[in-house]
Amino acid sequence: MQHTTEADEAILRNVLDSWKADVDRHRPERVADLFTEDAIFQGLHPYSVGRPGIAAYYDAQPLGMTADYRVLETRRPAEDLVLGYLGVDFSFTDRPTVAVKLGVLLRRTEQGWAIAHYQVSRLDGTP
Repeated sequence: MQHTTEADEAILRNVLDSWKADVDRHRPERVADLFTEDAIFQGLHPYSVGRPGIAAYYDAQPLGMTADYRVLETRRPAEDLVLGYLGVDFSFTDRPTVAVKLGVLLRRTEQGWAIAHYQVSRLDGTP
């Protein structure tokens, strides 16, 4: 398995820049379109599988929420997969920023790279 490369980070950033733009503009359907149809999604609420659950999750987020991410590591477990580990700060208009760690697995599809697995973790012990 390869460690972080510029090419893998560029693939990750291409998808996550679109994710960030759509999260920041509160476009839940467009966020969901960045995922595979069978994506496993774990935000800070119970998990879901597939785009409808992802769209519902982001639709429930407050207006004005924004996401800023930092790529911490990437790996290439297979030719058509890129694994990313990130730090993400979700900012709100009416409460403190929530800092999380995010693991994503991108899979190359016929339409391009898409998120097949998304898992958020809060490491500060806050529920």
